[in-house]
Amino acid sequence: MGMAPSDQAMMEPDAPPPPARAGLLRRVFTYPLVQACIGGVMILAAMGVVSAIGGLLGIATGAGFPLLAVLLALIVVLVWKAYKRWIERERDREFSFNGAVPELLAGLFAGFALFTLMTGCVWLFGGIQFHGIRSPGETQWAYWLAIAIISGVTEETLMRGLLFRAVEKVSGSWAALAVSAVLFGAAHIFNENSSWLAALAIALEAGILLGAAYMLTRRLWLPIGIHAAWNFTQGWVFSIPVSGTGGEPIGLVATTRLGPDWLTGGGFGLEASAVAMVVATAAGLMLLLWAHRRGRFVPGPWGRETVS
Repeated sequence: MGMAPSDQAMMEPDAPPPPARAGLLRRVFTYPLVQACIGGVMILAAMGVVSAIGGLLGIATGAGFPLLAVLLALIVVLVWKAYKRWIERERDREFSFNGAVPELLAGLFAGFALFTLMTGCVWLFGGIQFHGIRSPGETQWAYWLAIAIISGVTEETLMRGLLFRAVEKVSGSWAALAVSAVLFGAAHIFNENSSWLAALAIALEAGILLGAAYMLTRRLWLPIGIHAAWNFTQGWVFSIPVSGTGGEPIGLVATTRLGPDWLTGGGFGLEASAVAMVVATAAGLMLLLWAHRRGRFVPGPWGRETVS
């Protein structure tokens, strides 16, 4: 004899209650863009502390400047690891030591080769003259080495490590690439000798190139190497202004820029030249294609599978 439906229902175990919805404060705190802002504050605060210490010790300039830059880079990496552990509560992949040396070396070589190629192209078009080699002791090697380390580590951690990843989590890789490139270019608009054209050039060439370098490895070592070597080669090797900062560098190769600004980049530096826009943007698109073929792209919300 079968049981009545009411009796059967009484004997079945109770269904588990639906999961409690996270509180508003928790949802706000775990939103990727909010977490990126927290990480940015942490890193900028650490930079401020290290800079203040360097000023008190008198090593913010001169031969001690590279040592301060290395210390700052180490502090940024440690702060990043703390951020990943305590804020994002995720395993640190971006500064993983697995593959760090070959990726950093590859980035350094790529940044040097790319900027050397661009300088050579401008020379072929008559936009630059070489006047000989200086003794390293006559150059600003310490200053430009420190600037290369600081800009490579801090800017890539902020732009690709925090901003790019946060936008990508929300809107996918294409949106992250566009937003990070535009903001990276806009961040240079206030530099000396800058212009909207220079900011556009930075967004296209460096924004795409460095974003693609991160996507390819999903670590920061490769874009850091490219960024640092690019700046060091530009300022110290070829004595060309770096993004409008630092005035006229005294580098290893004595040079003079000739011709129109669209060819030489003017006082902003070679980054604002048409040659750099073509060469570096092409290199960035090649890295993007490589990253796409390796399945490194994250789809936007419209392309993600949902579970009903």
